[in-house]
Amino acid sequence: MAFWKPGTIAPGSTVDREGEKESAENVATFVRQSLAALSIKEQRQHLPIYKSREQILYLVEKYQTTIVVGQTGCGKTTQVPQYLDEAGWTTDGRVIACTQPRRVAATTVAQRVAEEMGVTLGEDVGYTIRFEDVTSTARTRIKYMTDGMLFRETLVDPLLTRYSVIMIDEAHERSLYTDVLVGVLKKIQRKRPDLRLIISSATLDAEAFLDFFNTNTTGDPAHDTAAIVSLEGRTFPVDIMYAEAPVDDYVERAVQTVFDVHTKDSPGDVLVFMPGRDQIEKVVSEVTERATTLPPKYNALLPLPLYAGLPTAEQTLVFQPPPPRTRKIIVATNIAEASVTIDGVVHVIDAGFVRLRAYNPRTGLESLTTVPVSKAAARQRAGRAGRTRPGKAYRLYTEEAYRRLREQNVPEIQRSNLVTVVLQLKALGIENVARFEFLSGPPAELMVRALEVRQNDEDCLVAGGVWWGDGTLNVCTGFLTFPLGGGGIPRIHKLLYSLGALDDYGRLTMPLGIQLAEFPVDPMLGKILLDSHKFNCGEEMLTIAAMLSVQNPFIHPYSTPVLQVQSEHRKFHALEGDHLTLLNVYTAFVTRGAKSARWCRDRFLDFKALSRAMAIRAQLARYLARFDVPVESSRDSVAIRKCLVGGYFAQAASADEGPEGVWRSVRDGVVLNIHPSSVLFNRRPKWVIFHEVVETTKPFMRDLTVIEPEWLAELAPHFYEFKNVKGTDRKS
Repeated sequence: MAFWKPGTIAPGSTVDREGEKESAENVATFVRQSLAALSIKEQRQHLPIYKSREQILYLVEKYQTTIVVGQTGCGKTTQVPQYLDEAGWTTDGRVIACTQPRRVAATTVAQRVAEEMGVTLGEDVGYTIRFEDVTSTARTRIKYMTDGMLFRETLVDPLLTRYSVIMIDEAHERSLYTDVLVGVLKKIQRKRPDLRLIISSATLDAEAFLDFFNTNTTGDPAHDTAAIVSLEGRTFPVDIMYAEAPVDDYVERAVQTVFDVHTKDSPGDVLVFMPGRDQIEKVVSEVTERATTLPPKYNALLPLPLYAGLPTAEQTLVFQPPPPRTRKIIVATNIAEASVTIDGVVHVIDAGFVRLRAYNPRTGLESLTTVPVSKAAARQRAGRAGRTRPGKAYRLYTEEAYRRLREQNVPEIQRSNLVTVVLQLKALGIENVARFEFLSGPPAELMVRALEVRQNDEDCLVAGGVWWGDGTLNVCTGFLTFPLGGGGIPRIHKLLYSLGALDDYGRLTMPLGIQLAEFPVDPMLGKILLDSHKFNCGEEMLTIAAMLSVQNPFIHPYSTPVLQVQSEHRKFHALEGDHLTLLNVYTAFVTRGAKSARWCRDRFLDFKALSRAMAIRAQLARYLARFDVPVESSRDSVAIRKCLVGGYFAQAASADEGPEGVWRSVRDGVVLNIHPSSVLFNRRPKWVIFHEVVETTKPFMRDLTVIEPEWLAELAPHFYEFKNVKGTDRKS
C-alpha cells in the first residue's frame, strides 16, 4: 500500500518505529490491566478531568455559563454531570440535563454513567431519544438526551423549570438543534438567572460561545457572566500517513489498508471512517469475507459497524473487548470522531469524506450529500489513534488534498431546511424568527430568497409550468398575499401556510399548527397523520410514518445470490410505489410473520428495524389519540396515495419528455432520478411524490409513490393551480 509519512518519525517521538512498536505494546497492556483492576471510584479519579473537578464546580456556581474545552476521552461527558450531582445540584427534585447531537452517544453514555453510579438505567440516570424515553419522572436526576428532544421539552415547559444545570455537549459539532438551543437557552437565562449552562467542546473554538453568552457590557471582568475552563488531555503521538496519489475507490483502498495493518503493523484495534451506512456495510462485508483466507498465524478479525441508525444492542458491541486473539475493526461514520470514545483503537483509516444533509435554497430541495471532511474533523479522526498509546492514522488522500480542505464544517443551521425549526420557534411564541438571536444565522442567500415580497397577484412569480396532456400544472409558491404590513413571506412560511400550520398573518393556527409543532416527525409527515381521518386511512398512515422513521427494512446479504434476495423482496412490491411497499412489509410482518425474527431472516428483512417500527407506530398512535384524531383503516390505494399527497405536495416530480429518462421537480424544474432501491426504478411513472432526495453521483429521489397530477391542485390549492390549455391560450 503506497502511503507517505512526512518526516521519518512522529511529532514528539524520539524513538524509531521498531522500538516504539515494542514499547507501545507494554504501555497498552499496563494501562488496560491497571484500569481493569481499579474500582469504579479509582477509575474516575484516573481520568484527566478529575484534576479540574473543584475548578469546574466553582465556575458553575459563580457564572451563569461555563464553557468547558477538553479533548474527547478526558471524561467531561460522563464526569461533569456526576460532579454536579455530588455537589447538590439535583436536590429538591431538580434534574441535570446533558444533550448529545446523536442518539448513540446519549444511550451509551447514560448506560456508562449508570454503571459508575451503581444504579439501574432508567431510574436515577436515564436517557431520552426520539421515540424512546428511558427515564423516571420521580427518580431521574441525570438525564442524557439528544439536543432535539430537549428543544421539544421547551414546547411543554418554556423555561425548563425542572432543570438546574443544562450541559450542551459536543457543541463544536454545531448541529442544528445545538445552535437553536443555544439561542433559546440564552433567552431562558434572562428569565431564570439561576439556570446554569455548561457548553462542552472538544476543540479550541470556544471564544464564539464566550462572546455569545457573556452579557457583561461594563468592561469589568468582575461582572462577566461566562467563563472558559480548558482541561488537560492525555494523548500519545500519532503518525499521519498520506496516500501518495489520489485514490479512485476509497472503499476498496480502506479494505486493503485494514489487511496491510493487520499483517504488517503493530497490535491494536482499527477504526475506519466511512461517510455512510452503505459504504460501512460494504467494508464490513469485504473484511469478513477476506478474513477467512488469512493464514492461521494471524489473529482473527472482528469487523463491527457503527452508525446512528444502528440498533442500540449492535452499537454496544463496539465498546466490548474482543475475544482472545482477535482484532476489532470498527467501521464508523463521523459519530466516532467525538461523540463516543472507543478504547483500544491504535490505527485510524480515514476515507476523508462525510455525509451531510444540505438544503439548497435555489431549488427548495434537501439532499444527503457526500463531501470532503474539514481539517478540524480530520484532526479529530487522527486523534482517536492516540488514546492509549502511540498510533497511526492512514489518510486515503494526499497531503495536498488535506491542505485544500476547509478549516471547519459549515454549521448545520447554515445548510438546513428550517421548516421544522421555524414551526417550533413560533410554537414557543417567537413570532419574528428572522430576528431570533442565533449563534450563527442562516445564510443570507436563503433569507434573501425567503423574503420575496408578494404584494399582489401580478407580482407573483410562478416557478414554472409543467405540461400534462391538454393542460398545464402551474406551481405558484408565492401566489398568496399575506398582510404583513409591507413585509415579505419566507419560502418556509409558504410551505407552512399551505400545510395549514400558519394563518394569513404568519401565526400558528389552532389546533393544527400547534399539533404539527408537537409531533416528533417533520411537518409534512405530521400533516399526513393528522389528516388521515379525512381519507379513512389512519392505520395505514401510522404504519407508513413508522416505517419511514427506521432504516430500510430490506437487507441484501453479500453471501446470498442477488436473484434469490430480489425474488423474496419482490413479493412485497406494490405497483403504486415505495410507501405502499413499506405498508405491505409491515402488514405481513405483524400478521403472517407473527413478528418473528426467523420469518424476517428467511425473507431478507431487517427484524430489528421492523420491531422498532412497531414501537414508533405505537407512540405515534398515542399522539393521534391525544389530538382526538380518529384512526380508521382503508384498503383503497387511491385514498392512501391522496393522503400522502396532502403532505408531500411540495415534493412532486414529473417525467421529463426528453430521451435522458429523468424527472423534474414540479416546483423548480430540478433534474432528479429514481433511486435504485425504489420499486419504481425500472418503471417510468409520469408523476410521483417523494420523501427525500439523496445525492451521490447524481440527485436521487427516495421513497416514491405514483400520483395523478390533478391531485396536487385538488389537495394543495394554495401551492398549485391547474390550467386548461387550448392551443397557445391558457384558461384558468
